[in-house]
Amino acid sequence: MQNIQSKIASQNWESITESMHENGFAIISNILNNEQCEDLKFDYDNPNLYRKTVVMERYRFGLGEYKYFNYPLPDLIQDIRSSIYPKLAPIANAWMKALNINTVFPEKHEELLKQCYDNNQLKATVLILKYGKNGFNTLHQDLYGDVYFPLQIVLFLSEPDQDFNGGEFVLTQQTPRAQSKAIVLKPKKGDILVFTTNFRPIKGTKGYYRVNMKHGVSEVHSGERYTLGIIFHDALS
Repeated sequence: MQNIQSKIASQNWESITESMHENGFAIISNILNNEQCEDLKFDYDNPNLYRKTVVMERYRFGLGEYKYFNYPLPDLIQDIRSSIYPKLAPIANAWMKALNINTVFPEKHEELLKQCYDNNQLKATVLILKYGKNGFNTLHQDLYGDVYFPLQIVLFLSEPDQDFNGGEFVLTQQTPRAQSKAIVLKPKKGDILVFTTNFRPIKGTKGYYRVNMKHGVSEVHSGERYTLGIIFHDALS
């Protein structure tokens, strides 16, 4: 069986990069197998893995629950995080250059984490999310500190229209001086969605301009929906 690092390396990264530049997101199909998805869901109830639990309703974030992992991360998650980051860093750097932002992201993930460490951002940001019936997540951005990476990924651990109904992934694009655009996605179990953390460049008649983006989850009508979010920078708290 192909391991997770080689599976990520073997993807068509030219096509994924093109989708990121064109749309601000890309879906990578069949990265996790069914057993890996089920193992991550099974570990949701293992308190030793997590540093913090957030009940979303309490903070008016939505209706559902998520848990932040502790370091060290489980091997599967660590392998995904460290092997996919070098594929995304060139995209992030191209965006910074297009928008004339004086930021260059390092080639290796451990170098980004060193920047976080130097800024006192020491807490793991990888999280697993669980939604039941009527669950949803309001539109938001995942920044966590001054040091942040502008792309993130979500691993889908449940099968839409089988494990749950509703619960679509929603992106909104807030173009200056225009109405917001909503993008609704239904990745399958085992897929990875790559998307922008907070903004992306769009080419206009006078060069590139910045559009802000947020993400959330529409209401779950039935069943249970699990996802795993991998943010590449660490948090202050």
